Amino acid sequence: MDHLQTDRLKTLLLGIALTGLILGLAFYATGRPDLATTVWFAGVAPVLAALVVEIARSLSRGEVGLDIVAALSMSAALTFGETLAAAVVALMYSGGTFLEGFAEGRARAEMRNLLSRVPRMATRHLNGGLQEVPLDEIAPGDRLLIRQGDVVPVDGHVASASAFLDTSALTGESLPVRLDRGADAMSGSTNAGEAFDLIATHEAKDSTYAGIVRLVEQAQRSKAPMARLADRWSLGFLAVTVAIAFAAWWFTGDPIRAVAVLVVATPCPLILAVPVALVAGLSRAAHFGVLIKGAKPLEAMARISTLILDKTGTLTDGRPQIVSIDSHDGMGADDILRFAAALDQASKHPVAQAIVAAAKA
Repeated sequence: MDHLQTDRLKTLLLGIALTGLILGLAFYATGRPDLATTVWFAGVAPVLAALVVEIARSLSRGEVGLDIVAALSMSAALTFGETLAAAVVALMYSGGTFLEGFAEGRARAEMRNLLSRVPRMATRHLNGGLQEVPLDEIAPGDRLLIRQGDVVPVDGHVASASAFLDTSALTGESLPVRLDRGADAMSGSTNAGEAFDLIATHEAKDSTYAGIVRLVEQAQRSKAPMARLADRWSLGFLAVTVAIAFAAWWFTGDPIRAVAVLVVATPCPLILAVPVALVAGLSRAAHFGVLIKGAKPLEAMARISTLILDKTGTLTDGRPQIVSIDSHDGMGADDILRFAAALDQASKHPVAQAIVAAAKA
């Protein structure tokens, strides 16, 4: 099942659980408890079925998760006629999985934005001419033409007299960096000057930007210490919960006491909150150019009291801005800005773009 189908299923289950709970409460309030019980049961059954399927898949992979407690609480509540409690747990669980799917969808969107900077084709010099080739065909030693505004497709060194590269997406530097002949150029940087030639030194899959993308993907798949702790103790937590539930039933003779224990012990925050927060945080950080190497460093940031940065560019917006205009010879600041912006409209240089943006504002 692909991501789109999974997201639709989670949305459908949330809609069923929410509709069943609300309709059941409406029927109960109007003096029709039998019909309310039926509606609550109908709202819980699909959520429980989907949860059982997910648990079976986890067990087949050798994983025992805390969602078993949620399944037990819904099953026990339905068995002993506590359909309202089952409906509440179903809504909690389906709502949590919906939020998890939403966060993962945002993470996939952020990853697509990250990948969108990677060019699919490159212009290669061949037999005195130019040839458009896929990135996979670029080999070390190939001579590439990097046009103005192009993203450097692979790591290499400058073969022209000079090059101006915007490296803000990689380093946070707001101004272009001038590279002389033979200097190393990183993939993912943007040509902010005239076209230049680049001699490839790495294949696309081994380049800097490809490594950044892999780093973000690995970080999103990683687990934080808190999540691993929950997984490590999930089997013990399940055993203790079931033992307490049976003890409550045994000593009171009332099965509803066991249902209450299972409902209260349903650990929805441990099941869903930690993965959702981590995926959302890592992907959102990547969107703003902040690369976090995994869930463990992200969780450790909560305990940080001092932050040391190596350059001011890390703290800035990454783009220059006009802060003041010093006018002379009687020409007004607005006139200077207007004339400068008129000259710079066709330039992709960050300073030129800052002048044009200030004039438009």
